[in-house]
Amino acid sequence: MEELTYAGGFGNEFASEAVAGALPVGQNSPQHVPHGLIAEIISGTPFTAPRTENRRTWMYRKRPSADHRAYVRIESKAVRSGPFAEVPPSPNRMRWDPLPIPAEPLDFIDGLHTIAGNGDAALHAGIGIHNYVANRSMRGRAFFDADGELLLVPQQGGLRIVTELGRLSIRPGEIAVIPRGLRFRVELLDAAARGYVCENYGALLRLPELGPIGSNGLANARDFLTPTAAFEDPEPTEIVQKFMGGLWSTQLDRSPFDVVAWHGNYVPYKYDLARFNTVNSVSFDHPDPSIFTVLTSPSTTPGTANLDFVIFPPRWAVAEHTFRPPWFHRNVMNEYMGLIEGAYEAKSGGFVPGGASLHNCMSAHGPDRAAYQQAVTAELQPRRLEGLAFMFETCYVLAPTAFALATPALQPDYDACWNGFT
Repeated sequence: MEELTYAGGFGNEFASEAVAGALPVGQNSPQHVPHGLIAEIISGTPFTAPRTENRRTWMYRKRPSADHRAYVRIESKAVRSGPFAEVPPSPNRMRWDPLPIPAEPLDFIDGLHTIAGNGDAALHAGIGIHNYVANRSMRGRAFFDADGELLLVPQQGGLRIVTELGRLSIRPGEIAVIPRGLRFRVELLDAAARGYVCENYGALLRLPELGPIGSNGLANARDFLTPTAAFEDPEPTEIVQKFMGGLWSTQLDRSPFDVVAWHGNYVPYKYDLARFNTVNSVSFDHPDPSIFTVLTSPSTTPGTANLDFVIFPPRWAVAEHTFRPPWFHRNVMNEYMGLIEGAYEAKSGGFVPGGASLHNCMSAHGPDRAAYQQAVTAELQPRRLEGLAFMFETCYVLAPTAFALATPALQPDYDACWNGFT
């Protein structure tokens, strides 16, 4: 396995070449591209988007990506997309155990299971939430998502992700974002892998505004890493794309990973969640979870997120005369939570790594009975909170899929964790 190299920064203009002199100088599309390569652009925003929002990358590749036969529809298996209408949205609180690692061979594509979603991929609003389980690398296959960008959150096992713009690897505690439309292949670094995927149909993920926090804190731009150019030898490859919720396939007589040089700002990237600079209460009261936002996709309503990716990382709890876990609440937003490692302070049992919970708009939730009792009787000394949980929070109601309601991983007794209050 080669050592991977990265360039740092979020939203930067990057330039990279795997062969010296392959990147044209002074213009994007010369009549004769160096080394006989072909110029091609991928645009993640409309051409007329404001300069601060505009995302595109120029690629210099051996053959154009347009050189392929017609796609044919293939079985979507457990993959779904917005609008989500298989089953009605539910106000009931739901929680799932981890999906088991399969006995039969499954790669990343075949191991995707859609759990819930909202909005409409055709209208570029909303999200899809998927779990993945895999026990083998993708072989002779590549994937891209025409419906949205993909936020990958591994919980078990590392992933090596080969993209058109280079290679990156992530392990539990790290995340990766793959832009809409960019081709990639997932290889396993361990015997098996499990994790979460959020498919963002809306505005591209970005760093949240810091407001009164100031110019530093939370996720720092310098800690986001983008791969450098790399290409591979020709190999026949099946291309699978997700388009309007369905899976479509075509066959290439070559590898799609033939980009020798590129420049732009529409790129894949990774981030180590351990580098998140947590802000917390150092006097009293539990702060709003919005201060733990790593990335956000805004909606058309100011201050309201199409998607917030929020984490609850290891940190100190020091608030005085305060109920320290998250308070009981009902929320206009909709929350899907997952657990990467350890335990979550508001759930003493039942919420385990690889599992998940869903609390929709105005569904009352909060600490379970055991966590509440411990919090109100604890001696309030400084306490180190361990574990790593996350939340996909969205302004649109999340509808579960038929699979999510039928899987044995769905816990039938989640409501019982609040029994016993008098």
